Amino acid sequence: MTPKSPEAPVRHVDVAVLGAGFAGIGMAARLAGRGIRDFVVIERADDVGGVWRDNTYPGAACDIRSDVYSLSFAPNPDWSRSYGSQPEILEYLRSTAREQGLYEHMLFRTELEGASWDAAANLWRLSTSTGELTARLLVSGHGPLIDPVWPTIPGLESFAGPRFHTAQWDHSVDLAGKRVAVIGTGASSIQVVPEVAKVAGHLTVFQRSAPWIIPRNDKPTSERRRRAFRRLPALQRIARRLEFLRAEVNFLGFKYKPVGAAAAQQSLAFLRKQVKAPALRAKLTPDYRIGCKRILVTSAYYPALTRPNVSLETTAITAIEGSTIVTADGTRHEVDVIIGGTGFNATEPSVARLVRGTDGRTLSEHWASHTAALRGTAVPGFPNLFLLNGPNTILSHNSMIYIIESQVDYILQALDAAVGGTIEATPEALRAYNESLQRTMRTSVYLTGGCSSYYLDAEGRNTVSWPHSAMAFRKAVRKLDAREFAVTPG
Repeated sequence: MTPKSPEAPVRHVDVAVLGAGFAGIGMAARLAGRGIRDFVVIERADDVGGVWRDNTYPGAACDIRSDVYSLSFAPNPDWSRSYGSQPEILEYLRSTAREQGLYEHMLFRTELEGASWDAAANLWRLSTSTGELTARLLVSGHGPLIDPVWPTIPGLESFAGPRFHTAQWDHSVDLAGKRVAVIGTGASSIQVVPEVAKVAGHLTVFQRSAPWIIPRNDKPTSERRRRAFRRLPALQRIARRLEFLRAEVNFLGFKYKPVGAAAAQQSLAFLRKQVKAPALRAKLTPDYRIGCKRILVTSAYYPALTRPNVSLETTAITAIEGSTIVTADGTRHEVDVIIGGTGFNATEPSVARLVRGTDGRTLSEHWASHTAALRGTAVPGFPNLFLLNGPNTILSHNSMIYIIESQVDYILQALDAAVGGTIEATPEALRAYNESLQRTMRTSVYLTGGCSSYYLDAEGRNTVSWPHSAMAFRKAVRKLDAREFAVTPG
């Protein structure tokens, strides 16, 4: 009889980080910079990059200027344009991970299947697609834009032709000469539409509400500028700071109606300049306050809609029958391909369904009535768990990397405070913080601007956006307040 072989010991690490996008790389690099080497980054794909790895649709690019769209400790003097493209940003993340020595900490092709807090052992037990491991601290770097959603349309699932979301672009589908439908007019659609319009036989864009759009003013970066940044890093830091402050000024339009009204007039002037036909211009004129939804940055979208092979449909879709999209007025649109530019499920992150706290309930169950986290980062009942890009941390006017790095600093303070033990946000601290935040939110443009957006949950609450400036967020997490946490020494 062959003796049973002993089970392999479960690997233990001090810190487990979920996701290898900007958040995961930022967290991992700072751990390594502190001399902490006992950590892993769990990534379901086969490389780093997050949304910049997954979103490969034509025209994919950033709508935040390159000067501020990088990690502060890893400046890139060689951005080729004012705004980074998807391939360039992805390469930046890869090179940063290489330079920071992070690839040796990556667990690629590893999907988190569950994480449970073990109170007896004071650690997280993680179940993944490649095995079990334990960790003293768990940091989620899963952002809100990873779960694509489609609208509920009768017949959508049985559409006769190819159908895919912008975040899951099917490069095997040749759009040349095809009748293409793009559903949605959000941040990815306004980048896709100009590219698809160049090759499609006919493109129909289905719009629920017109977005506010400002010009992109994108241009190549001169070799002189790049050379100066390489030789004088302080010069690049100054440029970064100036661009950050310029973006911060934009927040005034969200906060003060007269400033927002002036910004809206500039946007409408841009629309009048690019679209001469009154009927089309009327369809493209927003009917809600600027800033209520994400303001889109493009100089190519309006001209694309004026092409003879492009039409804009503003009547709601009621059904899809075979290869026909039917709208509420009875019009039937024959199409060969449907592309969804319909956003993401930002209010119900999938990772929350996998993480169980001290009472055995998942984070999703804790958030059933209201999604909230102390300073967007910690949740009562979940010791040694920290969230990057957590509830109410998303900016609409400036770089999210600034928010991520602010949270990373905060988490490192928590790690120090735990001193090998546990640290957990108190319910009282979360309640006070969230009540204050939601009081501000109730009078913000996000809830009073007259629109419906992906920022809002099923109850109409904004659990996604940060309702203040970026600098205000950094101030809110600059110093960890020990009174807001319960700390148990190790």
